[in-house]
Amino acid sequence: MFSGVLPFALSTLTTVLLVVDPIAAVPLFLTMTAADLPDQKRRMAIRAAIATGVILASFAAAGNVIFRVLGISLGAFRIAGGALLFLLAVDMLRAQRSRQRTSPEEEAEGVGRDDISIFPLAIPMLAGPGAISTVMVLVSRAHQAWQLGVVLAAIVIAAIASAVILCGALRVEKRLGRTGMNVLQRVMGLILAATAVQFVVDGVITFLPTAAGGSPR
Repeated sequence: MFSGVLPFALSTLTTVLLVVDPIAAVPLFLTMTAADLPDQKRRMAIRAAIATGVILASFAAAGNVIFRVLGISLGAFRIAGGALLFLLAVDMLRAQRSRQRTSPEEEAEGVGRDDISIFPLAIPMLAGPGAISTVMVLVSRAHQAWQLGVVLAAIVIAAIASAVILCGALRVEKRLGRTGMNVLQRVMGLILAATAVQFVVDGVITFLPTAAGGSPR
C-alpha cells in the first residue's frame, strides 16, 4: 500500500492545484479589487479560499450520493469531467481566459460588487465546474480510506495556496509579469491536458463493461 502513497499523493495534489489555479485568478482579482484597501483585499482572499475549500470538500464528500440520485454512471462522469478539463487545458495552453471559469458578464458584475469573495472569486473562478468535477472523479478513484484522506488534504492545500497567492497577488503579478504568467499557464495547461485524457481513458474502461451489460469496474 505504502509504495503507492507518494505517486497517488503527488498526482492528486498536482491535479487539484492545476484545476483550482489561483494564479490565473490574480489579474481578475486585482481588477475587481482595484478600489479596495489592502486589508479588504486580504479578507476577501481568505474568505474566497475558505469558501473554495468548503465547496470542493462538500462535492467530494457527496459525490457518490449525487451519482446514485441522478443515476449517473461513474464511467460517464469520468468521460464528461475529462472533456471539461481538456477544454480548460486548451484555454490555458492558449494563455487566454476560459469561459468555463468566468464570463465577461460575471467579471463586469464583480467589478461593481463590494465583496467578490464568494461570487465570482470562489464560484466560479476557483471552485468552478472543472474543479468540482475533478474532485468528484478523484474521490471515485479513492478505494481506500487513506486515498480519500489524500484527496481532502489536497483540497485543503489548494485552498491555503489560493489564500497565499491572492493575498500576495500584486507581488505575484510584478514578479512573474504577463509573459511569465502566460508561460506558467501553458506549462500547467499541458499537464492538465494529459490528466484530462487519462480521465477519459479511465472513464471509457469503466463505462464499456456497463454498456455491454456487465458489471462496472
